Amino acid sequence: MTPYLGENFLLTTETAREMFAAAKEEPIFDWHCHLSPKEIYENETPTDIAQLWLGGDHYKWRAMRSCGVSESLVTGDAAGREKFSAWAACMPKLMGNPLHHWTHLELRRFFGCEKVLNAGSAQQIWDACNAQIANGGFAPRELIEKSNVRALCTTDDPADSLEYHKALAQEDLLFKVLPAFRPDKALAIDQEGFLPWVKQLEQAAGQPVRSFHDLRLALLERADFFDSLGCRASDHGFRYVPYAPAEELEIERIFHARLRGEMPGELQAEQYQTALLQALAAQYAQLGWAMELHLGPQRSNNTRMLRLIGPDTGFDSIGDWPVALPLARFLDSMDVKRLLPKTILFNINPRDNYVLGTMIGNFQGSEITAATGAAAGKLQFGPAWWFMDNIDGMREQLKALGNLGALGAFVGMVTDSRSFLSYPRHEYFRRIFCGLAGEWAEQGLYPHDSETLAALARDVSFGNAARYFGL
Repeated sequence: MTPYLGENFLLTTETAREMFAAAKEEPIFDWHCHLSPKEIYENETPTDIAQLWLGGDHYKWRAMRSCGVSESLVTGDAAGREKFSAWAACMPKLMGNPLHHWTHLELRRFFGCEKVLNAGSAQQIWDACNAQIANGGFAPRELIEKSNVRALCTTDDPADSLEYHKALAQEDLLFKVLPAFRPDKALAIDQEGFLPWVKQLEQAAGQPVRSFHDLRLALLERADFFDSLGCRASDHGFRYVPYAPAEELEIERIFHARLRGEMPGELQAEQYQTALLQALAAQYAQLGWAMELHLGPQRSNNTRMLRLIGPDTGFDSIGDWPVALPLARFLDSMDVKRLLPKTILFNINPRDNYVLGTMIGNFQGSEITAATGAAAGKLQFGPAWWFMDNIDGMREQLKALGNLGALGAFVGMVTDSRSFLSYPRHEYFRRIFCGLAGEWAEQGLYPHDSETLAALARDVSFGNAARYFGL
């Protein structure tokens, strides 16, 4: 019987094990995450494993609710010990869920604990882990260093001062903490929070925003500011990429109406978003950044819980929005002007694997300047994300990319996490990649050349991303 999370976990062939041996010591470049630069700078030791593990993790929160756990033990004011016990009691029910694997990989890699977490072992694991935390070594910077992280990219609003990035840049760190530009609030003209955010942008930019022209100028200047602190990527979350081109005068009219408090209709919002995204994409191309497009979530489905505890708390799901046509038209509108930046496309719906897997091939021949060039393909099919961040989801994403594109040029995995304990997800991905590639080699579907296979494992684990982002 194969042991749980044994040495050869997910590595079912000898070739897979050889590839993983080449990949496992590669450093990590976590080019998309939601870690707090403030927490990295302040570098405070957590009080206990509940604070370290359960705070802000909506993946765990969803699972706990599915197991019947009271909300007071999920996001409520219950004590950390109670929340940890509730999480432990959920574990036996999570067969097949990557949370079971991630939880135990984190216990093993950070705490040296090989016990299986459940209601019976909860107290012993709680005591053992908290004793280690009290002895030190679990502050954010220490966890990042232990994980062999070379660099990470946080997710930051254009109106952010980046004060903690500035401060961290002065520290003698073994890793880089780089900002990433996330202008979702600038694009959300049809949301209630848009006007207050414009005021924040005015303060950050030090100039009034009284027109769409002013807004665009302020955002481009903020992008230059981010670039001065090492930014290499932007990030955008969409249901689907908007594409509704309109004349500049119409965009100004829509923007001025919004400043007066008038909410735009769906078409007007998309016209504004199209114009702004085109302006931003052109700037990204000039700066040599990668533009990440995360497509497809249907967010905040539970109105009652949204009102009670707010967004991003575990009530989002997979949407079924139109993807291919507006995305193609937007990318083409930038490519025709030779202003298409390096672009990474993420899908949340598995039905869209082949949509994005074929879409990237449409623009790989685009002009690549010194600024926008990359060792790997200019357009990338991003790693399996969110609800596809599991064994089946990752394997299907890898197979689609292998069937349709250049798997050896893939920029690999990200944690997409708010937790400093999430780095074993890179090991999880590397095992899955090596397992699949090893199967193909042993089935005669790829040459069994050890040096080539080892180089592929290293490139997909780290090298491709480092070159793509210019690390």
